[in-house]
Amino acid sequence: MEAALNLNDAAAIIDLMEQAAQLMRDDPHRRGCALHLPAEGRLLATGDLHDNTMHLQKVIGFAQLDGSLNNHVMLHELIHGDQLINGMDFSYRMLARVAELVVQYPTQVHPLLANHEMSQLTGAGVSKGAGNSVELFEEALDYVFGDDWEGVAESIRTFFRAMPLALLSDDGVCCAHSLPNERMMNRFESDVLDRELVEADYHGPFGSAYLMCWGRAYTVAQAAELAAQWSVKMFVLGHQHVPDGFDIVGQQIMVLNSDHQRAACLPIDLANVSNAHEAALLVRPLSAMSAA
Repeated sequence: MEAALNLNDAAAIIDLMEQAAQLMRDDPHRRGCALHLPAEGRLLATGDLHDNTMHLQKVIGFAQLDGSLNNHVMLHELIHGDQLINGMDFSYRMLARVAELVVQYPTQVHPLLANHEMSQLTGAGVSKGAGNSVELFEEALDYVFGDDWEGVAESIRTFFRAMPLALLSDDGVCCAHSLPNERMMNRFESDVLDRELVEADYHGPFGSAYLMCWGRAYTVAQAAELAAQWSVKMFVLGHQHVPDGFDIVGQQIMVLNSDHQRAACLPIDLANVSNAHEAALLVRPLSAMSAA
């Protein structure tokens, strides 16, 4: 039986993050900074997780990754939860769990870039209400790893840089953390998914990955334009708090939360992608699931 990962071992965490990052970059589904899944199998889509490890376990159990190589799971907004320990954010442990899953299921587990990962990557401040989450995360690394904390932090940044910006399927689903604000579309490179991200993409106010991960003021008409360009029937997004676990915006957008008490996820038949209203009938509450 394989030994459990030592979450306090800097060398082990660094090796894990670098290995997972390379596997994500080498994923045969990857083109540019997006993943492209064929129209077969099942995708389990989630919303923001924010260090909710119990919900991660439930999601992985429901994803049935051992059942078929065509079973996939999309994860995002992994870090910066609201449960601090001695005023520090230890959500690097959530990253380690996800990185282990990437190593175990390298073509089935798909972490996507989100604004909190981007903030940790670039050092730009972001808060969940208890202070600067970037600093609280780094304080935990310093506490656990001492002189080795900066090496661990760099390996985590390597992991973040390998994350795709979006996941698309041949039958028309697009999973991403969010969409750009409508008024910023003149600054957004809508062909960004066709290329690898460069450093400028991660930084505000005009980087294309920044605009896509931070946007909240998108419109139905704007989404329809992007859907036409990207051959999308339905967007599955996060980044916004929805009290019921999911919300529908127009015909094409579903927003999910997977971190709070009414958290939800969405199983998607990749061979038969529907619109958001029809997909709403398939939303599953995480409260009804047992942990893996």
